Amino acid sequence: MSRADIMIKLKYALRFLPDKMYLKLYFYMTLKRKLDFDHPKTLNEKLQWLKFNDRTPLHSLVSDKYAVREYIKQELGEEYLVPLIGKWETAEEIDFDSLPQQYVLKCTHDSGGLVICRDKTSLDQDEAIKKLKKSLSRKFYYVGREWQYKNIKPLVICEELLLDQAGNTPADYKISCFNGKADNVMVCTGRFTKDGVKFYFFDRQWNFLPYNKGDEKLPADFTLPKPDNLEEMFQIADKLSKPFYYARIDLYNIDGKIYFSEITLCPNSGFDSDITYETDKLFGEKLHIPYGLSEK
Repeated sequence: MSRADIMIKLKYALRFLPDKMYLKLYFYMTLKRKLDFDHPKTLNEKLQWLKFNDRTPLHSLVSDKYAVREYIKQELGEEYLVPLIGKWETAEEIDFDSLPQQYVLKCTHDSGGLVICRDKTSLDQDEAIKKLKKSLSRKFYYVGREWQYKNIKPLVICEELLLDQAGNTPADYKISCFNGKADNVMVCTGRFTKDGVKFYFFDRQWNFLPYNKGDEKLPADFTLPKPDNLEEMFQIADKLSKPFYYARIDLYNIDGKIYFSEITLCPNSGFDSDITYETDKLFGEKLHIPYGLSEK
């Protein structure tokens, strides 16, 4: 069992605790410091505050991996959507024989309920159904007490598997937006590879930002290839993030074509231990929440 699975089980085991008590306990367990709800300063603290003080139907809509598709169609255009292949209420309903050679199955209400099929002839269908059933039965709200997930109807959707020209899973471009303005992009490479995923931050001019723990070990001139349409991605993030105090707009960029991935309102559920404390404070300064709490 992975550490992530262990942490999810722990969070679920503590689900009967009142929300604020639970979040304070888990915040201390994860980040080794106390959570200050009354005077939040870091990004992780302010995201916890927003869980209780910023709740709208739009939050739930954009967190629903199926419902958000219509929203993106209206806001950006259907051409930015990963092609949809199917939708089911239960895993047992899936007709695997009718699916294409390659595809992705995922649940609409959580994070991690994902089955990637690169070759349908070698897919373990029983294992895929088992994984999806487990995900469908899980109340993801209890993991981080994120209100937007509380009433999302669990479904399974199937989308086209996106691959680059080399046949690899494309990089994710996760753009952090503060008060409706895109600030930086975290590039995620190597997902679903034996070496594991790597995360690197860049600003809007594609300057590397040493925001993660361990970045000091990278070469002074470290960089990654800059996408030709980087500014278009930032403009998309600017537009989609306008209704939210904080939003992370996740996109794919495959051979110059941009696809929407998801809108993440609370990355790592506000328990991000990968960024440095200095980064956490810097992001907290960039995020202005109501009533001047960020200034106290």
